[in-house]
Amino acid sequence: MMTDPARTPEALSVDYRHYLASLVLFHLAAADAVGLAGSDYQAVSILDLDGPLTSGELARRLGLSTGATTRLIDRLEAAGHVRRVADPADRRRVLVAHSGSVPPELTRILASVREPIGQLIGSFSVEQREALQRYFAGAGRAYQDALEELRGGSPATSPRH
Repeated sequence: MMTDPARTPEALSVDYRHYLASLVLFHLAAADAVGLAGSDYQAVSILDLDGPLTSGELARRLGLSTGATTRLIDRLEAAGHVRRVADPADRRRVLVAHSGSVPPELTRILASVREPIGQLIGSFSVEQREALQRYFAGAGRAYQDALEELRGGSPATSPRH
């Protein structure tokens, strides 16, 4: 039986690399379109996904110095993207939280890809969506572990484990 050349691991790898390049470049352009630097955009996304963090934890997650992270938080707070809040477990500590506000232009930009991707995923069978979920979870862990190792940490310290 002949294997379809488009379904070889090599062809899949090329498609995957094109996908990743498109994904990264799209999000960099989206950040720029709403006046955010790439690190600022990622900080807002992390806070939206994972909830309030200390500035130290945000610095670690972004791979920035504490000074650079303080300036990032100041910029994002001035723009209304984040807010500083008291830690309910220790009111002496301050957490950085997503403000809940998303610029309308960013909502429009993200919708331009979310809608067609949602339609594509909606066309998948339940089994295909389950496989896609396993892939996202596993690939996310693999990238997070590799990121931790690149930064000199242990994969076991990853927040996704």
